[in-house]
Amino acid sequence: MKLLLLEDDQILSETLQLFLSREGYGVDTALNIEEAEELTFSQKYDLYLFDINLPEGSGLSLLGSLRNAEDRTPVIFITALTDMNSMAKGFDLGAVDYIKKPFSPEELLIRIDAKFKKRSIHYGNINYDSYARILRLSGEIIDIGNVQFKIFEKLLLHQGKIVNKEELYECLDHISDTALRVALTKIKQRLGITIKNIRGRGYILEKL
Repeated sequence: MKLLLLEDDQILSETLQLFLSREGYGVDTALNIEEAEELTFSQKYDLYLFDINLPEGSGLSLLGSLRNAEDRTPVIFITALTDMNSMAKGFDLGAVDYIKKPFSPEELLIRIDAKFKKRSIHYGNINYDSYARILRLSGEIIDIGNVQFKIFEKLLLHQGKIVNKEELYECLDHISDTALRVALTKIKQRLGITIKNIRGRGYILEKL
């Protein structure tokens, strides 16, 4: 797969380019909208990685221009802020996902693989279609509620790694330790899985 990364932070851009290249992806980088536009005119890409907040404009505006030019390339947005209006606009324009700064290169790789290489993620008798965002238990579609779904998705995409409470708080409608514990208990009961509490650090869904 060939990717175009639009990110004005040069250090982050170079870090992601090196990491993704080592994982077998072809990665072109642009530090501003003008560079990105020129590359989209001259090259064909399988996926765009666009920062939303740029000094000279927005990755959303660039995507809008590309869509008007009949460019339907999938996009994952990178953002420093969880702005629901911006996210809604991005998804309306055809974005397939977004990732919030700060993030690790490994998390971005997981999201790319989940969307385009490993669409179906299996965990015991659980199957998660990451593109359609459908969860199945023993082959049957299951609805566990929006909050529980977002928490489980985050743990699943980071299985084998500790996810700190602050990250899981982002999935809650009303942030509190009690609300998080209740949501985790519901997930464990509904899906029949074990989620370990690592005291003082966070929670982990261990690899099977």
